[in-house]
Amino acid sequence: MQAVVLAGGYATRMWPITRNRPKMFLPIGEETVIDTIFDDLEGDDRIDEVFVSTNERFAEAFETYLDGSEFEKPTLSVEETTEEDEKFGVIGALAQLIERENVDDDLLIVAGDNLISFDLTDFVDFFHEHETPSIVAYDVGTKERARAYGVLDLDGTRVLDFQEKPDDPASTLVSIACYAYPADVLPLFEEYLADDNNPDEPGWLVQWLSTRREVNAFSFDGAWFDIGTPESYLDAVSWHLDGGNLVADDADVADTDLGENVHVMSGAHVSRSVVDRSVIFPDAHVHDSELRDSIVDENARVEDLDLSGALVGAHSRLVRDE
Repeated sequence: MQAVVLAGGYATRMWPITRNRPKMFLPIGEETVIDTIFDDLEGDDRIDEVFVSTNERFAEAFETYLDGSEFEKPTLSVEETTEEDEKFGVIGALAQLIERENVDDDLLIVAGDNLISFDLTDFVDFFHEHETPSIVAYDVGTKERARAYGVLDLDGTRVLDFQEKPDDPASTLVSIACYAYPADVLPLFEEYLADDNNPDEPGWLVQWLSTRREVNAFSFDGAWFDIGTPESYLDAVSWHLDGGNLVADDADVADTDLGENVHVMSGAHVSRSVVDRSVIFPDAHVHDSELRDSIVDENARVEDLDLSGALVGAHSRLVRDE
């Protein structure tokens, strides 16, 4: 079996934090978002190859990351885009990757910005048990949230109906960006695109495919975070820290009230401040300030300010005028 980790997005909703770094490299505790996915794939002997699908802008960052990691399976596969408006859409990019890398085996596809609380090997077990196109289903709890995803109607595990981003969802059960396809389904990517179908979200392909093939859904409880906004990233950090705080050994935190779910990274300096549900990146400085629901990037400086929901870019200087 082969696998693709989708890591080609530009995460514009999280700029400036993700302007020059893939959002998959955002830390969740001591690991990055994508580390948990690579861990699962590395440990499953049924998966022979892992292609990391990214864009030209972030290719060098991924090359450096993979060269310095202990993971042996991942190899880089680069989509020839450098800006959001040049992208081929997820399905278009997948079809190109399948051709470019000569993918001809059963294929597992997972979004690199997914933080999920189940082991991907459990989903692979499910896929091999059913031997059909398979997706992962999660109950998001409200129909308002469900409108942003592909909404499912199931009979047991079989998908009876799939509606991508409906205005009036029939349920709160949605498809997350994790799919498994038998090898004989892969040529249908090109057939789907040749009919001028939507090349963007993978859910459109699932909706199209579910009218032609049996599709089954693996449902799970627990946690799932689609990390595409500052709020969802901080939600994921808060879930991981579970009310606690993570402060690097060499960070300097003095005369500061740390609330809950605060991550202060290596070399950061925080003094005479109040910080709650925030992430402070390496070598950042926060002094005489209040910081809530915010992200302060590397080498940024915040002084004498009250910030809530702020994104402070790397090397920025935010200091109250005297």
